[in-house]
Amino acid sequence: MTANNFNNSEIINTKEAVNYSEGSIVSRIIRKNSSGNVTLFAFDKGQVLSEHTAPYDAIVQVLDGEADITIDGKTHRLKEGQFIIMPANIPHGLEAVSKFKMMLTMIKGM
Repeated sequence: MTANNFNNSEIINTKEAVNYSEGSIVSRIIRKNSSGNVTLFAFDKGQVLSEHTAPYDAIVQVLDGEADITIDGKTHRLKEGQFIIMPANIPHGLEAVSKFKMMLTMIKGM
């Protein structure tokens, strides 16, 4: 399955490709296929993704603002320009400390 919201070879400003919405979490898929996916997110301040697990590694890159990302019970404060790897099958969740945007890259293993 492929879901692509952008054309190949298109220059994309990641900060502008997804917009904030008051009291909400907004997502926009950049690319999705059998190997994984890349999605942009915009979180309003205080929005939360509750703790969960995923069967594949995920990389969160903060594009704007700040978030607390908890991985296996340890909380990490990430700011613009930083990223963290969330290993497969390890509980993780996040909370928007301020409005923040991130790019989530999920890599499915073989």
